[in-house]
Amino acid sequence: QVQLVESGGGLVQPGESLTLSCAASGVSSDLVAIGWFRQAPGKKREGVSCISSLDGGRFYADFVKGRFTISRDNVKNKVYLQMNSLKPEDTAVYYCAAGDYGPPFGPFSWGQGTQVTVSS
Repeated sequence: QVQLVESGGGLVQPGESLTLSCAASGVSSDLVAIGWFRQAPGKKREGVSCISSLDGGRFYADFVKGRFTISRDNVKNKVYLQMNSLKPEDTAVYYCAAGDYGPPFGPFSWGQGTQVTVSS
């Protein structure tokens, strides 16, 4: 059974950076695609980025292109989301998910989420 645990969320000011981590257990992170999603209050959950298990292919939503970078460390069995130039509209609970890269990405296991708040 795949288990995912996110960490690294917090409160930052606009323009600052955060790195989220997604630790996988029950499966090697290099055998499944991992995606990051977010859900802001009153809004639907939306896809942010995902990384393929096969060729390292990456996908980014338009609203984070050039600001966020997804990467994986197969030794540590972790996937990271480096978030730069954060904006107040990036405030949300961020979830990682294991799934099929697709496209579209098809999640089958979710983490519990980590809160990211961008505010001055």
